Amino acid sequence: MKITRNEVEHVAKLARLALADDELNALTGQMDAILGYVEKLNELDTTGIIPTAHAVPMENAFRADEVKPSIGLGKALLNAPAPVDGCFRVPKVIE
Repeated sequence: MKITRNEVEHVAKLARLALADDELNALTGQMDAILGYVEKLNELDTTGIIPTAHAVPMENAFRADEVKPSIGLGKALLNAPAPVDGCFRVPKVIE
């Protein structure tokens, strides 16, 4: 085993998780399987392979910024329930 039940209990305690005995046993097995798979991946020779963040090339999908006139204060405040002196009035949140 690559991970023990005590280690799973310790991680659960750090994460503030209350786990039952059967959940601890199941998680121990699952985490052991995951760590075993990661260990198998570590056996691969990755020399000369460039680290990537995505499997396919990614480009920025955003449009270019365009300067446009704003809607103006009057239109912005049309839907405000209680505008005050050209501002949005909101409920007090700090006492």
